[in-house]
Amino acid sequence: MSGHGSSGPLVQSAGAAVIGSGPNGLAAAVTLARAGVPVTVFETRGTPGGGTRTEDRVLPGVLHDTCSAVHPMALASEFFQRFELTRRMDFAVPEASYGHPLDPADGRGGMAYRSLDRTAEELGRDGAAFRRLLRPIVRNIDAVQSFAMGGALLSMPRPFVPAIPGMIALGLRVAEQGTPAWNLRFSEAAAPALLTGVLAHGIGRLPSFATGGVGMVLAAHGHARGWPVPIGGSRSIADALIADLEAHGGRVVTGQRVGSLRELREHGEFGAVLADTSARGLARIAGDALPAGYRRTLERQKFGPGACKVDFVLDGPVPWADQRMAETPTVHLGGTRAEIAAAERDVLRGRHPDSPFVLLVQPDRFDPARNPADRHAIWSYTHVPNGSTLDVSERVISQIERFAPGFRDRIIATEVITADDFSRYNENSVGGDFSAGAVTMRQLLSRPTPDLAPWRTPTPGLYLTSGAVAPGPGVHGLGGYYAARDALQRVYGLQEPELGLRNGPAPAR
Repeated sequence: MSGHGSSGPLVQSAGAAVIGSGPNGLAAAVTLARAGVPVTVFETRGTPGGGTRTEDRVLPGVLHDTCSAVHPMALASEFFQRFELTRRMDFAVPEASYGHPLDPADGRGGMAYRSLDRTAEELGRDGAAFRRLLRPIVRNIDAVQSFAMGGALLSMPRPFVPAIPGMIALGLRVAEQGTPAWNLRFSEAAAPALLTGVLAHGIGRLPSFATGGVGMVLAAHGHARGWPVPIGGSRSIADALIADLEAHGGRVVTGQRVGSLRELREHGEFGAVLADTSARGLARIAGDALPAGYRRTLERQKFGPGACKVDFVLDGPVPWADQRMAETPTVHLGGTRAEIAAAERDVLRGRHPDSPFVLLVQPDRFDPARNPADRHAIWSYTHVPNGSTLDVSERVISQIERFAPGFRDRIIATEVITADDFSRYNENSVGGDFSAGAVTMRQLLSRPTPDLAPWRTPTPGLYLTSGAVAPGPGVHGLGGYYAARDALQRVYGLQEPELGLRNGPAPAR
């Protein structure tokens, strides 16, 4: 690797190596290749895609998303907007972004429709309060998104002044839903439960500023743009990125684990290396090429709870007691706000809750050509202590059965991936933490360091591009995009390229 000092570009002909073919790695590769840099992506597994793989793992011919399944950030990400992802592949954007059933004793559950007004109307006495909570950030979603996903903590949206109302609104709502004040607004069970299922995507203490920030942004997207399901599975996102990469001279080498930077020299000269790995993974790969202090910082990054994934094939749709739950691909299960908070607290204390929070996705209705008509793929996961080897499928089934009596009788195949299995399937998911590091306020402020360009390491030409850097986890490609833009300027002396289709016809699908 060559340097990238402020005096100007030091490398003009050498290619770039990208380690890992997740969405961040592929976003980096596409951005570089579009600018004319020869790019090679190295992927350990036999198929590319990272967190956007889709495979018939559970039953032949029935497709399950291996990691991510529903993609709010795919419609919101600056990179994917510039890349014009929605012109390259199809998404189903349902009218109901997510649902949350409750036991009859707790009242009717909630549905988060794209229409905020419709959502509020079905929430009874808390409807007006729910509307007041979300409307200001839904109205200012572009500013909120720019602030939350700008590439460094507290990055300022452009233009700044018009974004101020949205930033203030988000801050106030995080301060409410991220603290013990989170219950003051509501008097019934449905509205707070509906929000808590989204806050739990942050995989941390409930309430906390970190989960409050993640949850409020995701909830706002549910009403502003929706939570889309990629037609054909999440691999369609990776396929679109790889097609563009290869069209501009890049390539993906699968079955090639990179154990050290030294190994890369066997494949050519690289002016820049961009690692779509965990922080610890980069420390291992780079070794002494990194300053000792920075390497220790990477090695000290903490990992959060893991995920135990339990996928099913059913012989019919999920038999929801609340039939509205069939209207959305995403259903949060766990009961009331208090129940979910207690379950997540158990996980943080190293326990496996008897009644866990379960995130369930039922894509078939929204992508019916994905699977045979008589086979229904159900994707689910629950949070468990980091490194857990426990198969919690029976607890997951019991939680689903609680809200969908008869679910168990429709199961014809099951696959369980424990947190420990996840860490072996993907080295970046240390202990089953698919967020590439705990989502806490400290690690949001320092992901992996408190820097305006956190993807840039002290070693010239070496970048960290995964969810281990700001703006954090999610299928948005931004970590790779921001790193590639930096490398183009500092390493190659090139301008950021056009990423869209230039008004030409969209490629055949």
